[in-house]
Formats: sequence, structure tokens, C-alpha cells
Amino acid sequence: MSHHLVLSIVGADRLPDSGYMRAKVAQEKAIKAATTPYTILRATQFFEYIRGIADVYSQGNTARLSNVLMQPVAADDVADTIVRTLLAPPSNQTINLAGPDRLRLDELARRLFAADHDPRTITTDPEAGYFGAKVNDTSLIPIDDALIGDTHFQTWLDQKR
Repeated sequence: MSHHLVLSIVGADRLPDSGYMRAKVAQEKAIKAATTPYTILRATQFFEYIRGIADVYSQGNTARLSNVLMQPVAADDVADTIVRTLLAPPSNQTINLAGPDRLRLDELARRLFAADHDPRTITTDPEAGYFGAKVNDTSLIPIDDALIGDTHFQTWLDQKR
């Protein structure tokens, strides 16, 4: 049986002022309209993306980041969920996946920088947004039921050493 699986982003439908998120929602709509059975897996931001986010918002030795609430997930947990989803029958539904910890973006970056001995300073700016989108504490976390990954952020940081 054919099974179309797409990896999307938790909150994509809640950030309409982001062109990238609009494109993800359009992709999801096209998949739902097609005749091939599907599963849409929406994941929160990966732990592995936190540095890249901080890099985008850095000037010199300062990263100016929002304190938006996030529930990031380890890429390994996403990969495991993709495999389990592909081995199961198509659900013709959207499934959310998040990590076990809800943390603020500025705090995630501070902890990552400390673990990596990165000398940059994090400045909290609630107006910094997220890649051009205005965000609030429900923008980047699942608001409905979600699968929860096994890996805690601190465990992932400890494994990086």
C-alpha cells in the first residue's frame, strides 16, 4: 500500500505571517487532497536547530532571542517516529510530535552555549519573533494531543560532551 508521509512543523497553521509556514500548510493541504493515503507528522523544532536559530539572531557576541515557549525534540526521536509511522498503516491524519520539556528559546540557547563553551551572550527580546513571524507562548508548541519523544534537552546536552 502506498503511504505518503510528510514531515511538517508544529504550529505551521498558527504562523500565517511566515512565508515558510504558509508553504508548509499549502503542502499539507495538497497531500490531504490527493488520493494517496497519508500521514502528516508535525514535529516541534529539533534540539539540533537551536544553535542555527541563535546564529541567525546573532550580531557579534550577542544573540537577541525571543523568550517564546518551545517544546523541542531530538532529531533521533523524530527519526524513530518516522520509522514507526512508515511501518504502520496510513492514518490520513496529522500527528504532532514534541520533546518532553517545555523551555523558552532564550534559555535553550543559554544552556546550549554554556555546554559548548560558546562565549556569546543571550539578550532576551520578547519582540524578536521567530523567522519573521510574531509569536506567543502557544505558537511553537502542540496545543492538541502530541506524541512525546523520550530525550530530554539536558540528556541531549550531556550526550554531546
